[in-house]
Amino acid sequence: MASESSTPGASPAGEVVTRFAPSPTGFLHIGGARTALFNWLYARHHGGRTLLRIEDTDAKRSTQEAIDAIIDGLAWLGLDYDAPPVFQSDRAERHAEVAWQLLAAGHAYKCFATPQELEAMREEQRANKKPLRYDGRWRDRDPAEAPEGAPFVIRLRTPVDGEVTIQDRVQGAVTVKNEELDDYIILRADGTPTYMLAVVVDDHDMGVTHVIRGDDHLNNAFRQLPIIRAMNEIEGGWPDPIYAHIPLIHGSDGAKLSKRHGALGVEAYRDEFGILPEALFNYLLRLGWGHGDREEITREEATELFDLAGVGKSPSRFDMKKLENLNGHYLREADDARLAALVAARIGEEADEALLAKAMPVLKVRAKNLNEVVDGAGFLFAKRPLAVTEKAAQLLEGDARSILRNIYDRLRAENDWTSDTLEATTKALAEELGLGLGKLAQPMRAALTGTTTSPGIFDVLVLLGRDEALARLDAQAA
Repeated sequence: MASESSTPGASPAGEVVTRFAPSPTGFLHIGGARTALFNWLYARHHGGRTLLRIEDTDAKRSTQEAIDAIIDGLAWLGLDYDAPPVFQSDRAERHAEVAWQLLAAGHAYKCFATPQELEAMREEQRANKKPLRYDGRWRDRDPAEAPEGAPFVIRLRTPVDGEVTIQDRVQGAVTVKNEELDDYIILRADGTPTYMLAVVVDDHDMGVTHVIRGDDHLNNAFRQLPIIRAMNEIEGGWPDPIYAHIPLIHGSDGAKLSKRHGALGVEAYRDEFGILPEALFNYLLRLGWGHGDREEITREEATELFDLAGVGKSPSRFDMKKLENLNGHYLREADDARLAALVAARIGEEADEALLAKAMPVLKVRAKNLNEVVDGAGFLFAKRPLAVTEKAAQLLEGDARSILRNIYDRLRAENDWTSDTLEATTKALAEELGLGLGKLAQPMRAALTGTTTSPGIFDVLVLLGRDEALARLDAQAA
């Protein structure tokens, strides 16, 4: 029986416990983030607990940078955990303990096959076009037949007859014949555990009741169940977990998701693409799960509504345009002071956070990401002489500069520097000149911002302030 110290989180009877178990060989990619989200929501919906396990047993590929990025990405998405992270590498002795229990009870055996023998076995299987799997050559042999001191691995003695059916909460009933499984290694010759053993032991010791993961792990469930059932026979208290295997995410073209589709780390959506966490949370939620036709669902609503019955069986398709459209919605909903702080951090030292907060209601209206807000805010901090784009320069040709002189003279006489007053004054001037308002607004925009796109021109005048706005108009007037 495992000691009390070896059980990171046993669960009370009836409590739902889920876990997210990333390998820190890379950053938290979009598929992993969705798996984490579904585990978190299921536990929160049922009033249970959700746990984090870092599966860092691959010492050569696991990095502290990746661990930090995973934890940071989860925190940014707002996924909190009910206990400190469990690091799988810290638990190798416990994993080995279970392997030896299985061996002592006859559910596992020592295999002395050499690497050369195993390669020859696989070559023969390839030649005969047979599945590559261990042939059980040491399954029923006496270990005494091996040379004294010969290295060995411990293999699980898997059932050979019959079949196993898993009632998967997403995939439905899935059946595999036991003859399709082989006696795989659970403890290597150097005494270190394999992934299959470590996962099962950790899930048991952490009290995990529901294993919610990608459907690329579905076959692993059939390989892991024999360990669970053998240990339940040995000491009791090892119930089968409830499985839910979620279809993977594909690209917009239906192909397997790759970097060209958006299979990047969560931090890329935050740092490079300017996506808000609540937008990515909402998008990932709707990527394979649905509640009617609703697209915009808050964190609180998601916690209330989420259940596995809403998870589809087909792969979902990642669409960056849909994510950006959803992000645009959340930008418009977001607190202006919060957005100002995020945008100021992207602009740098010259940013005026108070001015950005004042400008945010007009800056965020059409933006789909924070980068577009940054671009839209550029005119606020531009220095004179103003850099003018090629398209904007075209708006300053011909009689545009003389029109700007008229605008400058009229606005300079205006003391009520408010949007409504400035608009009324400019419209009156347009009528006097016999021109449409656009004929005035276009060269004004070019002169004030150096571009052809900006918030409403009268908002621009107010945000720049009287002195700066007039100075920019004067600089471009004839």
